[in-house]
Amino acid sequence: MSDRRTFLRRLGIGAGSLPFLQFADPTFAQASRERHFRSGDAIPAAVGGDEDFWGWVREAYTVSPNILNLNNGGVAPQPKVVQDAHIRYYQYCNEAPSYYMWQILDQGREPLREKLAGLCGCSPEEVAINRNSTEGLNTVIFGLNLKEGDEVVLTRQDYPNMINAWRQREKRDGVKLVWIDLPLPVDDEARIVDLYVKAFTARTRVVHVTHLINWTGQILPVRRIADEAHRRGIEVIADGAHTLAHMDFKVPDLGCDYFASSLHKWLSAPFGSGLLYIGKEKVKDVWALLSNNEPDGTDIRKFESLGTRSFASEMAIGAAVDFHDVIGGRRKEARLRYLKDYWVNQVKDMPRVRFLQSATPHQSCAIANISVEGMKPEEVSAELFNRHRIHTVAINWEHIHGVRVTPNVYTSTKDLDRLVAAIRKMAK
Repeated sequence: MSDRRTFLRRLGIGAGSLPFLQFADPTFAQASRERHFRSGDAIPAAVGGDEDFWGWVREAYTVSPNILNLNNGGVAPQPKVVQDAHIRYYQYCNEAPSYYMWQILDQGREPLREKLAGLCGCSPEEVAINRNSTEGLNTVIFGLNLKEGDEVVLTRQDYPNMINAWRQREKRDGVKLVWIDLPLPVDDEARIVDLYVKAFTARTRVVHVTHLINWTGQILPVRRIADEAHRRGIEVIADGAHTLAHMDFKVPDLGCDYFASSLHKWLSAPFGSGLLYIGKEKVKDVWALLSNNEPDGTDIRKFESLGTRSFASEMAIGAAVDFHDVIGGRRKEARLRYLKDYWVNQVKDMPRVRFLQSATPHQSCAIANISVEGMKPEEVSAELFNRHRIHTVAINWEHIHGVRVTPNVYTSTKDLDRLVAAIRKMAK
């Protein structure tokens, strides 16, 4: 990586070449290609239970032998190749920071933007690279030209950081927040859409939709809500913190105007990495949160004026995208749903067990929320950890009381057998 030209050439920007993996670890990149092509024609649903393939994926992670981590919904670990890429870039920067950061690694942002645009299924001119969903969504929430009396529709089950951002706009600018209370779980999509439509009025300017409710794993029909909103001239913000690289979809297919995701969740990218999508024609309508020389301009890059940031973390995102591509989006979604169903189906009929995620297949994926009658969520989570060394998270939020269980692609069915045994003991 002696100069910019060599750096960009070694990234090998060509499509399908796993350039970032190749740069980080050529041997692993070659093994990844072989694994990808070996199972590339398999039906995703069948691959969901292919323990040989997923055993190889598990070996790519540095999984703790002491704790069974079933809280991947908060933040996911990175494969070793992503960790190694991050460390390599970090050490490289420290040789001469102002030169290697600003004049070398900074040149990799455009190839990375193209890589992320491919993941999202959109133009590179619609993707800004940032640190997390909160930053991306706050950029839009505070950047939209809203005035006193304009209405914003959102739910009480949305993420607290987003609720707080809207409450700040309510307090500062006088916008009116119109609340929906989702009766989770909901299996009827039409019922969900109807709740949003009934909240729309002639003064509604924005609807804020959480693509997947992080508390329970409920997937909302964003496209159907967006279509109804657009018929009424309402803009749509989609919180995709938990869906990008979790489910197989393209962002424009959601029909939203704005979308943000945390890449350190289901993409397994470095901690503190995210992206913001804004439809090309909408970029000019959003003020940059951290201003540059043209905060109301048409260039998506105006949202990246963060000053000094971790170039090492940023560039290692590319290795995470390549690793995701090796697995394949459809195959990954199939595996995650397979894992959720594997353990849920073994305990769902027990008398004291209740679930808060939808039972309809396309309305939930990896995340499940379980409650045990007679026990508080904190007690269930504590017993799982103290007695069985299984890490989960207790949820108490807006009529939602349970324990969120979130496996990931490195989770094995043997791991989930351990969870099932623990739940059976508690439920008895």
